[in-house]
Amino acid sequence: MSRTSSSDNDRRLAAPRKITKPVGVGLRHTHYQDALCGTASVDFVELHSENFFAEGGVTTSVLEAILDIYPVSLHGTSMGLGSAIGLETRYLNKLKSLNKTVNPFLVSDHASFSWSRVNNKLAHAGDLLPLPFTNEALSHLVTNVNRVQDELGQQILVENLASYVQFDHSTMTETEFLNELVNHTSCGLLLDLNNLLVNAHNFPNKSTNVTPVQSAKQWLDEIPVDAVREFHLAGYTPSAKGNFIVDDHSQPINDECWSLYRYALQRFGPQATLIEWDNNLPEWKVLTGEADKARQLIQQHTQTMEAR
Repeated sequence: MSRTSSSDNDRRLAAPRKITKPVGVGLRHTHYQDALCGTASVDFVELHSENFFAEGGVTTSVLEAILDIYPVSLHGTSMGLGSAIGLETRYLNKLKSLNKTVNPFLVSDHASFSWSRVNNKLAHAGDLLPLPFTNEALSHLVTNVNRVQDELGQQILVENLASYVQFDHSTMTETEFLNELVNHTSCGLLLDLNNLLVNAHNFPNKSTNVTPVQSAKQWLDEIPVDAVREFHLAGYTPSAKGNFIVDDHSQPINDECWSLYRYALQRFGPQATLIEWDNNLPEWKVLTGEADKARQLIQQHTQTMEAR
């Protein structure tokens, strides 16, 4: 695939802004009141972009209050960056408006598709649908990521997906696919470590005896160090042996994920780290306690590096 750019490889994108302490939490409506007290030891909050597309009313008031206290990252769940029909213009316009209001230090979405046409009508899948790792799918993803970055005037991050299918017609690995995306767009990568583990459990390599953590570490080894800008950490509900694990973000981060996070810190260094928890939401102090654990691991990593 030839390198694709909206201005002949001369695109100049604003890099993500840096924040000093890079550990945050995904902010959900249940925790708005606690978060607005401003007493939590979190360094930023992640907002789902679509939840703040409405203009005026309570949504705007809540957003203004959040911006008075925290740096904010915007994370999309329905843009459909891999959609073959392209991006929905109204969605992109709303994102541009929100981005201007928030001035987020990071903007991200997923390597997935959402939009299609059914009976000649535009339809949204309502989910993050996986992409085959082919040159055709890569071309659509590159085109759409370039469009978003041109419209926003800044780099965006693309997240690896938890997928429940594998395509026989894929012609490259997931890491090759994502690396090519970075090469063609200069986007960054958001590495969701829980997604890696879910996929490793659901689709084990039967030709080897590697554990899911070892498989995920091998995946990380294939990603260029300078491509990574953020980590997502989350937990999932364990399943019975032989059943698929669902990436439901409903539990504390498990030992496997903490182990993989330690390895990611060694390979990529401290990057913005986000604790995701979307179902069976705990008390605010439990959520922020997970952020404290991540910060402690960053401090341990930094101390170890300084001692060398």
